[in-house]
Amino acid sequence: MDDQTRIEIEAAAFRTLRHHLMEKRTDVQNIDLMNLAGFCRNCLARWMQEAANERGIAMTKDEARALYYGMPYEEWRAQNQTEADAARKAAFEVAFRENVGPKDG
Repeated sequence: MDDQTRIEIEAAAFRTLRHHLMEKRTDVQNIDLMNLAGFCRNCLARWMQEAANERGIAMTKDEARALYYGMPYEEWRAQNQTEADAARKAAFEVAFRENVGPKDG
């Protein structure tokens, strides 16, 4: 398989994952994704931001999230996220630290 075909297949798989998380499974909370898989929708947006920045394309965290979510993050959050209980929040702190790094601020 040539590199361009591989890139196109990888991009198609990413678009399918994004569609699944954004359209079919909005009920799955980011905190649960992070706790179980070590990544969430925000991580996917951050990875897009990092890939853009590595290529010399300036992209902020908010711009990356808006690109990924298809709307401002706070709007998506208001529509889809629910408050997590203390146990889920505690598990998130561990998962975030292990998979992303120390939280700043």
